[in-house]
Amino acid sequence: METIDTTAAFRAAADAHEGFASNDLARSFDAAVGGMRLVSTDVSDYRSLDESTLLTLNKLNAESARLSQTHAALIAGEIARRSAPELGSDGLAQRAGHRNAEQFVKITTGTSGRAATTAVRTGVLLGEMADEGSFDLSTGEVSAPTQPWLRVITEALTAGEISVEAADAISFHLGMPNSAVTAEQLAGLAAELCDAARVRPDGTAGLDVDHLIKQARMRREELDLESVKLREDEQYAARGYKLIELPTGAGRLILDLDPENLVLAKQILHRAVSPKLRTVRFFDPTEKAKADRILGDERTPAQLGLDALMQLLVLGTSANPDFMLGSGAPQIRVTTTLKALQSGDGIVRIEGSSSLMSIRTLKRLQCNGGVTALIFDENLQPLDVGREQRLFTKAQRIALAVKWGGCAAEGCDADVSWTEAHHIDEWVADHGKTNVADGVPLCKHHHLLFHNNGWHIRRNDQGEYWLIPPPSVDPAQTPRLLQPKTGNMRDLRNEQPRQTA
Repeated sequence: METIDTTAAFRAAADAHEGFASNDLARSFDAAVGGMRLVSTDVSDYRSLDESTLLTLNKLNAESARLSQTHAALIAGEIARRSAPELGSDGLAQRAGHRNAEQFVKITTGTSGRAATTAVRTGVLLGEMADEGSFDLSTGEVSAPTQPWLRVITEALTAGEISVEAADAISFHLGMPNSAVTAEQLAGLAAELCDAARVRPDGTAGLDVDHLIKQARMRREELDLESVKLREDEQYAARGYKLIELPTGAGRLILDLDPENLVLAKQILHRAVSPKLRTVRFFDPTEKAKADRILGDERTPAQLGLDALMQLLVLGTSANPDFMLGSGAPQIRVTTTLKALQSGDGIVRIEGSSSLMSIRTLKRLQCNGGVTALIFDENLQPLDVGREQRLFTKAQRIALAVKWGGCAAEGCDADVSWTEAHHIDEWVADHGKTNVADGVPLCKHHHLLFHNNGWHIRRNDQGEYWLIPPPSVDPAQTPRLLQPKTGNMRDLRNEQPRQTA
């Protein structure tokens, strides 16, 4: 099988322009590229332009880009034809070591995958239109385009009147005929959109690609109401969110919104930041006062919008407590030491995050009631509640969750939400206390195992917890150190020398 070394081929062509320009098309390309190389790329030349000349260059450059994109699509289409799947390993792309025509174009031209796909898709469409009526000797078939309603687009494209991106936007988003929409109707829409995208007589571009996409989809849906219902169902089913914790400890929330929720979100954000964008006028003195306050806020529109959304989320938890589990506004749980809190300097760790918090921020959150702070003494233990009650309180369970981060048993990866609070000293037999220092979270399996099979947990003066196996497992009953699944206790122990110094 013949193998193509594309890099060597391009280098050879560059070294021998006479060989490269072996026919009229190649010579034309060579002359065009040579002409562009003669155009200055010195920034100072562009800085010295008067405004009229600058605008003229902008129009000429737009025309040059449209023509260049069309030629790129024609080349990509021919590469696709010579890389057809039915050719298998003999296809051009595969012989060059690429999976398909799109990858070939992407890698050999250095464009994005999206640009390569657009070029190939448009080039194939141009080729189909050009082949219409031709006779295939191998199959005996007369060629016919698969999308004849798009002919007006290919004609405008080859005439340099619209861009490849505009042509692809119209053709792709108009879709295919079905029981509700005929090919003739699509041809009419294609003509209308093509006219909207055409370069105007003054040389300026017509409707931009983003608006063409919206117009194509909207006009298609006006003819096909069933597709509107289908699209609504698909977009509603696709709604959701992604919450990503970044390596820095910050995070990113990505929302996939259906059209209804998108409109609501846009309205909320617009009301929060519009004075910053200076897009509103006020006749109500009260509203003007609000606008002036927002305008004077030091936050950027993006920061202000995010803060408004988060505040609405927090307020919403109290406004409709039946909507979600738990009650009240969400709380940030943190751990720190009494000395750090008093001195204003030390480690504050946020539960559920790899990031640390400053004492300054902790104190601010405490004023607003937005944080549950677990304060540890010099012995690394939270304050206990003695023997007044048998069961651990909600606050104590939260403390155990933050302290251990999951089931305390060796090798167990059960999440803390699946655990139960276990007294290391039994309530009756050992006169144990119901406090955080004498409790550990255990999953159901290990809680039963420890109680029923004679396993014990002991805590020493350094705040370490040791698991003592029963004689049936280890006759010597060698203690095994239990390690919390979080770094909270490690942080606090590391702080001890600094506290006692």
